[in-house]
Amino acid sequence: MKKRILAIALIAIIIKSQIVFAEATESTEEIKHTTHARRPKVCLVLSGGGARGAAHIGVLKVLEEYRVPIHCIVGTSMGALVGGAYATGTTISEMYDYTKSINTRILIKENPPREELSITRKIDDYSIFVGPELGITGGKIGIGRGFVSGVQLETILRKLSKAKGYRNFDDLPIPYRAVATDLLTGKPVVFSKGELANVMRASMSLPGVMVPAEFDNMVLVDGMLTSNLPIETARAMGADVIIAVNVGSPLLTQKELSGVLGVANQMVNILTDQNVHESLALLKPSDILISPNLGKYLTSDFDDLAKIAPLGEPAAREASEQLKALSLPEDEYLALRARQTKLIPTDLDPVQKIKFVKLKRVNPEYLQSLMTTQPNQPIVQEALDRDMRWLYGTGDFEHVNYKIIEEEGVGRILEVEAIEKPWGPDYLRFGLGLSSDFQGGAYFNLLASYRKTWLNTLGAEWRTDVQVGQYSRLISEFYQPIDTKQYFFVAPHVALERYGVTLYQKRDRVASYDVFSAVGGIDLGSMFFRYGQLRIGFEKGIIEPKLDTGLEIYSPGDKHVSQGAFTAKLILDQIDSVHFPRSGWRAAAKIYNSNTMLGADDIYTRWEADGSAVYSLGAHTVNFGLRAGGKMGTHDLPRYDLFRWGGFLQQSGYKNDQLIGENLKFGRLMYYHRVMRGTLFEGAYAGVSLEAGKVGNPLIQENPSGLLKSASIFLAIDTPIGPAYLAYGRAQDSNNSFYFYLGRPI
Repeated sequence: MKKRILAIALIAIIIKSQIVFAEATESTEEIKHTTHARRPKVCLVLSGGGARGAAHIGVLKVLEEYRVPIHCIVGTSMGALVGGAYATGTTISEMYDYTKSINTRILIKENPPREELSITRKIDDYSIFVGPELGITGGKIGIGRGFVSGVQLETILRKLSKAKGYRNFDDLPIPYRAVATDLLTGKPVVFSKGELANVMRASMSLPGVMVPAEFDNMVLVDGMLTSNLPIETARAMGADVIIAVNVGSPLLTQKELSGVLGVANQMVNILTDQNVHESLALLKPSDILISPNLGKYLTSDFDDLAKIAPLGEPAAREASEQLKALSLPEDEYLALRARQTKLIPTDLDPVQKIKFVKLKRVNPEYLQSLMTTQPNQPIVQEALDRDMRWLYGTGDFEHVNYKIIEEEGVGRILEVEAIEKPWGPDYLRFGLGLSSDFQGGAYFNLLASYRKTWLNTLGAEWRTDVQVGQYSRLISEFYQPIDTKQYFFVAPHVALERYGVTLYQKRDRVASYDVFSAVGGIDLGSMFFRYGQLRIGFEKGIIEPKLDTGLEIYSPGDKHVSQGAFTAKLILDQIDSVHFPRSGWRAAAKIYNSNTMLGADDIYTRWEADGSAVYSLGAHTVNFGLRAGGKMGTHDLPRYDLFRWGGFLQQSGYKNDQLIGENLKFGRLMYYHRVMRGTLFEGAYAGVSLEAGKVGNPLIQENPSGLLKSASIFLAIDTPIGPAYLAYGRAQDSNNSFYFYLGRPI
């Protein structure tokens, strides 16, 4: 009996031990499985560094090669851009393609293409304005808070990001954060939600270069000032392992530290360097630091993005052992990337209302009339981006932004935040023009223009221009739209003008006279917004032509002539640039009917018209132009209102105004080649022109009246103070001349 009890007990012990062993084995396997499933959360931290930040793309390429999973991304400035694009599913190959298409010129050329600007702004291009527009507010002169507004950058960012509209950044394919700096508090601001392009733009708003972004009573600039390598933010997102990529600029050497800009740049570098060192101290032994060697490349080298991007690869490969330790099996990694690159559907549902916020002067009804995006119609992203550029192109705003929100009882609202220029609404501009034919014919013109805008809700403007020099004038016009959309307007105006005319007999100067005029009038007009303008009106005044030197036979007429005329002016303008056009067309016509009904002493009708068309293929451009004018009816034109012709590109080889007559016919074929691409400006060109024209019934009979043939060669470059031309022209009859122009030659 005892043996049986002992045997049963022994069997029970064995069974129990097997159960315990099985449970222990099962527990060990479960732990192993749990450990395998609980991989570390890897967060990528991308620093700011301007153009140097393109190297982040090369690092990402290597991380994909090593199958390193990225579970969250934090970025500052350029790091916010690259990180935001990657977090929304933009692929490495797509980002490499973007580096080839983005350059400095694209980033700073913020106005919409010129052919899409309002005609009132296009007309300004034909003046000799140079330098920035100054604002006058409360008797004080001000200037913009940045060199560029960021409107164009935001358009690029929307293309780069695959998540459109307002988002919670934890809902992106890869959770994401961007860091900016609040100028009002001096502290970093971490964005966890918002419209991605706007947030990325705020994170990279370099002070003094780009206008600060405004969010919720914050004034935001580049995050590099306070947190250029935001490791602490990544840790707050739950990162177990941080891969930090630092592309910040090193401090300048004593040799490089020169000038005010050098000192200012060094100050920014010091601030950035200090907060980067603080962030680096937060790294753990398990974290990975990658610091690409970017050599000579600067934060401003946006023309070299395609060269900078691959430089992140070798730096990442140096950390290959640490990175490969994080590697996923191939099938698991491919599944992860498939989820992270899945296209996020864009919300293109119509909005029920368009709302403009923060407006103080500009009429929102006028702004909405400019937009192609309208309530209760599907949203087209490209059209909406273009609308923002059009609004900015009116010249009334420092920055234009938008977001789509839901409002109870209303529905979806497109909220446009158009920040009016704080240095307006009155503006002052200056202009400069110089010319010489190197044979004693040297001229200058200085211009100042004062413009008061939005004097009432319809958008009235009062503009006064004062110019001294070869052509001295004072012109003041009150422009009053008569409807909200500004399709029609009335424009009373006054003008005082004085200029000199030199008369030539063949190549010799034989006389000169001065002309003074004082007129006032009123125009009724119609605006074809981006295409053109038509004006019909009348004016009255006096003109006083006076012989200065030479024989009396060259006198321009009576010393005091009463003027009164009906006028008509039409301009159509779809050319892409006034200085160096490369595409588009332009046409203009003008009729001046001097009429006794308005008290005129001289009865005549003068007409003139001109047009041009431009076509380019690569760096090669062909520009064809026509010009004609004459009298209508039997009454001759008075001497003071004859056509003055001659000079560079206006029958080259002849002196300015060497040819004077009653009618004009002229054609010109130009070819120019872009020899240097511009960054801030339009670049440099070399070209030739072939010209043929006729000045009929010349004032001095000995001057040529038949078909005139001439040609020119020229070099031209766009400069901060206007286009500069150096040219040589020669006519078939051996008239020839060298020319120098600063400002528009025609």
